[in-house]
Amino acid sequence: MKQDKICSLLGIAMKSGNLVSGELPTLNAIRSGEAGLVVVAGDASDNTKKTFTDKCEYYDIPVIICLTKEQLGHAIGKEYRSSAAVLDPGLAGSVKKIYNERMEIYEGS
Repeated sequence: MKQDKICSLLGIAMKSGNLVSGELPTLNAIRSGEAGLVVVAGDASDNTKKTFTDKCEYYDIPVIICLTKEQLGHAIGKEYRSSAAVLDPGLAGSVKKIYNERMEIYEGS
C-alpha cells in the first residue's frame, strides 16, 4: 500500500520534471545540491547502495532504499532503474514522510 503511494509520488515528480533517474544523473543531482531525496532500489547491487548512501551522507541528502528496480522504473515510466533523485523539496518531503511510516531512513549527518 505504502509502496503504491511512493510510486505515485515518484510518477508525479517525473511528469513535472522534478525527478532524474539513472546513476550519472542522480549522482550529478547529489553533487550539485539539487536532490531533495534519493531513492535506491532494494535489489540494486551492494556497491550501488553503498555509493549512494555514502554520497548522500557526505552531501547531507536523505536516501531511502525501497522498491525493486522494476517497480522504480515502472513508477517513472522507464525500464529498470536502480536510482532516482527527487528534485522538488515538497515532493521529496512527501515521499520521505510516507517511507518513514514503515521503514528506516538513512539520513545524512
